[in-house]
Amino acid sequence: MTLWVFGYGSLLWDPGFTPSETARARLDGFHRSFCMLSIHHRGSEEDPGLVLALDRMQGGQCVGLALRVAEHEQERVLTELRARELISSAYYEDRVPLALDDGREIEALTYIVDTEHRQYCRFDLERQAQMIAHAVGGRGPNVDYLNNTAAHLRELGIDDAEMRWLVRRVAELRADQS
Repeated sequence: MTLWVFGYGSLLWDPGFTPSETARARLDGFHRSFCMLSIHHRGSEEDPGLVLALDRMQGGQCVGLALRVAEHEQERVLTELRARELISSAYYEDRVPLALDDGREIEALTYIVDTEHRQYCRFDLERQAQMIAHAVGGRGPNVDYLNNTAAHLRELGIDDAEMRWLVRRVAELRADQS
């Protein structure tokens, strides 16, 4: 069986494996948002950052990348993805239908936020920017996560107005701090 993984945040630029194929893909019924507190990778318990998650939304769409895992790497990739993405129980793993830009329809593994988990949050964009501007976790500054994701979305031709606003606002906040 072919294993595909849907990347919509850091998996766009750091999947942890070399995909045997990539394709732009659309997931219906969800949107990408900074709705998960990061207390490990991009923040701490004392000073949480924010990371992207898929949040269910009627009529929503999230465009990202479908990443095909080579058959001989599937077990290793699954183990590593689960260790990375399921570090807390804030995400759950699911298989979702994706529409690829070339017309194919596939099923892919992805990680969705558990809206009942204590790390789930809904903040306005200004509060998101304030948190992202200074949080740091085990994988580095939260601002690096934001900028890397935004850059890769641009490279893929994926427009995300909220992401553009956050990049500008976080840069302003950080300039004011120096």
